[in-house]
Amino acid sequence: MRIYLIGYMGCGKSTLGRRLAKHAGLEFVDMDHYIEKRNCKTIPLIFSEEGEAEFRKKERKALEELAEFSDVVIATGGGAPCFFDNVDLMNRTGQTIYLNIDPKILADRLLNSKTERPLIKGKSKEELVAFIDETLNKRNEFYTKAHFQITDPDILLDDIMKMVNS
Repeated sequence: MRIYLIGYMGCGKSTLGRRLAKHAGLEFVDMDHYIEKRNCKTIPLIFSEEGEAEFRKKERKALEELAEFSDVVIATGGGAPCFFDNVDLMNRTGQTIYLNIDPKILADRLLNSKTERPLIKGKSKEELVAFIDETLNKRNEFYTKAHFQITDPDILLDDIMKMVNS
């Protein structure tokens, strides 16, 4: 079993992924952390030193490697499904779940997050909500290719497992 969690940054992929993996007896991999370990650099450092295009190549390579893992829940980076044919690769090699969370909730979470996120650095709440809306409009064509969508942030783990095992 291989489950990919996709969605915008701050939607809860890593938090839900850890809980779901533990609940189902699966391994958990945070793709961003995996990339950082493989490259011995943080994501913000990769972005600043090498640019987004190089980061996306590293992200694709990581995804190809992770697609070989078994019995795993993978929290992808927010943009991962939107480049190359990444979402198609995920759909071919596992079950994909789009965590479709309201932009205002996302903005609140991101403003309160301690994680450095290069794409949103320095934005006010209003700017952030507008940026999220604009980005989601572009990304939804990829996100909605997922096998399943979750809009309820309080969904039960058993319900998710029933969904992917049906």
